Amino acid sequence: MPKQHGKEAEPIRPECIMCFGFLVLILIGALLLSLPAATVTGESIGIGSGLFTATSAVCVTGLVAVDTGTTFSLFGQLVLLSLIQIGGLGFMAFATLVMVAFGKRITLRERILLRESLNTTTLSGIVRLTIWYGLMALAIEGGGALLLAIRFVPEFGWTRGLYYSFWHAVSAFCNAGFDLFGGYASLTAFQQDPLVLLVIAGLIILGGTGFAVISEVLAARMQWGRFSLHAKLALIMTGVLLAVGTLFFALTEWTNPATLGAVKGTENKLLNAFFQSVTMRTAGFNSVDLAALTDGSKLLSALLMLVGANPASTGGGMKTTTVAVLGLAVWTVIRGRDEVTVLGRRLPNGLVQRSLAVIVVTLTVFCTGMLVLTLAEKGSVPFVDLMFEAASAIGTVGVSAAGTPRLTVTSRTVLIPMMFLGRVGPLTLALALANRQGNGKSRLRFPEENVTIG
Repeated sequence: MPKQHGKEAEPIRPECIMCFGFLVLILIGALLLSLPAATVTGESIGIGSGLFTATSAVCVTGLVAVDTGTTFSLFGQLVLLSLIQIGGLGFMAFATLVMVAFGKRITLRERILLRESLNTTTLSGIVRLTIWYGLMALAIEGGGALLLAIRFVPEFGWTRGLYYSFWHAVSAFCNAGFDLFGGYASLTAFQQDPLVLLVIAGLIILGGTGFAVISEVLAARMQWGRFSLHAKLALIMTGVLLAVGTLFFALTEWTNPATLGAVKGTENKLLNAFFQSVTMRTAGFNSVDLAALTDGSKLLSALLMLVGANPASTGGGMKTTTVAVLGLAVWTVIRGRDEVTVLGRRLPNGLVQRSLAVIVVTLTVFCTGMLVLTLAEKGSVPFVDLMFEAASAIGTVGVSAAGTPRLTVTSRTVLIPMMFLGRVGPLTLALALANRQGNGKSRLRFPEENVTIG
């Protein structure tokens, strides 16, 4: 009789490995941050707060259970900074850089994982590309740190000033939003300081633009006609969202005495409106009191947080190009056309379907989380603030109008999986759908029949 061979086990899918890697990194970070050595007082913050903070750092969110600047020791702050940097670059990219530094050979399996992590389509030169991205990140963070040092060194002294400059440059470029200024104040003390706000905003925009788009812009020498459709859509969406956000915040908060109304000078008011528009795109810093924003501003902020940054960037959210593709599909239906076209190019139907799936899943998680937060707080926190908090978590932004530490333990527990899903969920879903595209085709086709909609 022929020898029976068992069915070979299927290899673990790249998106599952990425998800597991983020989870392991969070657990390691939680253990380190809950050590007594991680705090100024020498007392543990507890595994619950450690897990919340580690999740927020790895997912580059910025929501905090304890005040970062006054709670953590130098050891705790460096652990937090490491988690932010690894989370921002992506753990596979960071691991590759470490292996290259130690002379380890990168296997084919690792290259495939790296390709999926960087959201590229080819394995050719993937390690060189990763090294280039690492050097680019280091250069941008270093340049931002030098510019921040112009203000921080005179104020805090050489040692602390340089440390603060580099720490906040990494936090801004990785779109994390953590700060060391204490009192949950973020950058409110610098709302009259154009240098600090513009440098931080520039780092946030560069981090949220994405390595691939930045590389393409540099390679094309700023010639618009040489950009790919992806780069064009990403840049257009970024510019539109920044402009709309700035205009809206200026209109709604200009006379609000608790926000822009307290800022002196027209140019400084416009700068702070621009900064809020930038930071709501997954960054997490704030230069005005977010709790005092009007309900209209909080609603717009939630929408900006849900959209997020560009794909393959340090930011989160549904991603600008995802929203753009779905918006173009809707416009195509309104015009009565059969094909989705933009800038002289036709978009494949599979891309439209994946964009719809990512947006629907993200909004489902957002609405579910918002509902659970509402039940957990039992009316003690205004609904619009809980909506703001839920959008901040799923969009991996990190701003809070309700004050995260004041929320119940149940609410903070709910925010942990929301931050995790916000960071790995849309990316993992997009990869899974892309890998399975075309695999579900069947020879059997059922009769077609319409249903009434609308």
